Amino acid sequence: MASYTQLSHTEIKALADQYGLTVTESEPLDGGNGNSSYLLKTRQATYVLTVCDDKAFDEVNHMGQLLLLLEQHNVPCNRLISPVNGGILLTLPASGGDKAVMLKGYIEGQVVENLTEQQLFEVGRQAAKLNQIPPPDYLPTHHPYGRKLFPKVLGLNIDSDYETLITQELDYLAQNISAGLPRGLIHGDLFYDNLLMQGDAFKAIIDFEEACHYYCVFELGMAIVGACVDDANVEANGVDLTKARALVAGYQQVRPLKTIEQQSLQMFVRYAAMATSYWRFKTYNIEKPNNNKATHHWQMVRLAQAVAGIEQNRFFTAIFG
Repeated sequence: MASYTQLSHTEIKALADQYGLTVTESEPLDGGNGNSSYLLKTRQATYVLTVCDDKAFDEVNHMGQLLLLLEQHNVPCNRLISPVNGGILLTLPASGGDKAVMLKGYIEGQVVENLTEQQLFEVGRQAAKLNQIPPPDYLPTHHPYGRKLFPKVLGLNIDSDYETLITQELDYLAQNISAGLPRGLIHGDLFYDNLLMQGDAFKAIIDFEEACHYYCVFELGMAIVGACVDDANVEANGVDLTKARALVAGYQQVRPLKTIEQQSLQMFVRYAAMATSYWRFKTYNIEKPNNNKATHHWQMVRLAQAVAGIEQNRFFTAIFG
């Protein structure tokens, strides 16, 4: 379990009391990057209590504000629960400074790695609705592991071949990303494990920690990388263009892409793959070194290269007809 704060039943009960809840059962949840989460079953309903271990209070507060905004716009996602005495967060005293605590409603659903075209069509529709919400001022205007951060892994001499590729990618993106591309509120990490299904039906989008005010077409690029690829056979299969077509078709039913976005999509799929490679490299080689995953970034590099190798007319026709 990726848990950094171990809460006793007494501590959980004390926190739940501040929400006016009576806990009947609680258990730690697996997953999470830098958070410690607990499933709380109460007399009222089921909730997820999260202690944000590696984020500043202001950052978590903005995340809470975003969840309230998404609720106002009926985005299918976790609902933030506010403490009975006001505010949107609690604090947990800890050495080195208080940690922010957030309570969200629990959503019944399953993560499905191999999404159907029908499910992806609905994911596209929901992503388009999200991208049309006016972005609040507190959102970052760059992606949390986008090209602005790429230089942070240069000059470290951990993997010189990768550093060379990142340098080349920075030059490529600088020369090819148009200043006229529309921006909006994006989730920024629409991988399959951030999508919940219930049977064959789409249920919810979860984990908005990478949300930002960024290129809308990047949202589609990341969703194609995260939900239209056989992760176990990246080199053999690359992107499933049929699935990507379904995703984009759903998106365009709500928000038709501008011509410049259609023409840029292939580049943004490549960009999203390289951004994911950057996240894996810094995570498993710098922040939380893991020998078993130290070369994990190369899988995404190979996907980026496979996408770049698709003939442009073939890609465009496969996606847009």
